[in-house]
Amino acid sequence: MRTPFLQYLYLQKPITLVIIICAVSVLPWSGIEQVATGGKPCNAAVAASMLESGNWVLPPDGGSGAPAYHPPMAHWLMAAFSFHQGYVSDLTSRLPSAFAFILLIGCSLMFFGERIRFQEAFISALLLLTCMETHRAAMTTEADMLFTAFMALALYKMYRWENKLELKGLPVSIPFLAGCAILTKGLTSLLLPLFIFGAYLLILNKHRLPTILKALLYAGVSSLFLPLIWYVAAWKQGGDAFLQAVFAENVHPASPADMLSLITGFMPWTLFFFFSLFGLKSFKPALPAGRFLKELWRRIRSMEKIKLFSLTALACIILFSSLFSDGQSVYALTAYPFITLFLAQYALYLTEYRTTVVRAFAVALLLGIAALLIASGLAATRMISFPEVAPVLTGIGSIFCLTGVSFVILFAMGTVIYQLFKRINIKILYATIALVFASSLFIDWLMSK
Repeated sequence: MRTPFLQYLYLQKPITLVIIICAVSVLPWSGIEQVATGGKPCNAAVAASMLESGNWVLPPDGGSGAPAYHPPMAHWLMAAFSFHQGYVSDLTSRLPSAFAFILLIGCSLMFFGERIRFQEAFISALLLLTCMETHRAAMTTEADMLFTAFMALALYKMYRWENKLELKGLPVSIPFLAGCAILTKGLTSLLLPLFIFGAYLLILNKHRLPTILKALLYAGVSSLFLPLIWYVAAWKQGGDAFLQAVFAENVHPASPADMLSLITGFMPWTLFFFFSLFGLKSFKPALPAGRFLKELWRRIRSMEKIKLFSLTALACIILFSSLFSDGQSVYALTAYPFITLFLAQYALYLTEYRTTVVRAFAVALLLGIAALLIASGLAATRMISFPEVAPVLTGIGSIFCLTGVSFVILFAMGTVIYQLFKRINIKILYATIALVFASSLFIDWLMSK
């Protein structure tokens, strides 16, 4: 009996399967939403100015005409993707974020899959690609997803540097990835990986303090080589105005906004894990506060190395994002690959010991998606009654797209219902994740109209 195709991919080619899912979730929609409303958004406008002026260091901002002082990595990639056609389009301006999204999730699955139970790593990747904030960041002209990919990959390489090489011989990939992160977001980006890695090494208590400081110094200084090429060239063109812009861009007041975005951006899984807390037995430490904290610290330090590293990264990112906030969720977004690791472990716990939570969430999601389908169907019926809108909805491409997306979401709903009757909780979880993925495709189609 032949193995079904998806089951074969999951068992034999899981990374290929995840990459295909990522590509389907973002690439077909990246060029649909309009970038321009009279003018292009900031990043796309700067990339267009690069192509028009030939100035790839400090090109004029397409809106104001003043030099664009922002780090240029996102602009460079947009311009590079657009070079063959000579202009920046909706699709080419979003391709850097889309490819960064695919690279982040594929590399995260490879990194965690080698070090923990592969099922945990696989579910972690699925949670990461279906949560609202990562999906949004993967289809914008902003640099958030690009920065997150560079930063996460740099941290993965740092972990491997300590775990495999015992901090000997700095791999060139670390300064390259960290340097690209600096060229994407700014100089404060260098502090984040050094902060995380230094805290992890101290908690690990495996290396002497001089060895740790030397490793951080080598990693930090070498990561500045690549960005300094651009910063020096930009300073020669922009002078003191450029230096003032750099200072203003890298100094921000503390703000809780990033912590809020970390919670809300993880929808719909925020609801799943939030409601799972109800019904838990209240916990009262049997030890006095001091001894309880010591025991908690002992357990943290005795964790598996990869989970200790992930927990350290998560805590440091939350602290860092509250200290260096620019009103965006870019630093908090870097925490998602690490938080999904623990949430995947918790989700597997729920499938085994809190089965009602998994089934109740699946039913609630089914009802919510059904309501969305009914509401969108009524809206489409009303729009077809207007002759000026009807050609948009009845075009061959639109009908084909709607048919495909509708089939996917109805198939996903049927799969959830079937698994609910089969009562195999892990399959209910997978079917629910598939339904979230299908609903995101349907919402993307609605947003494109």
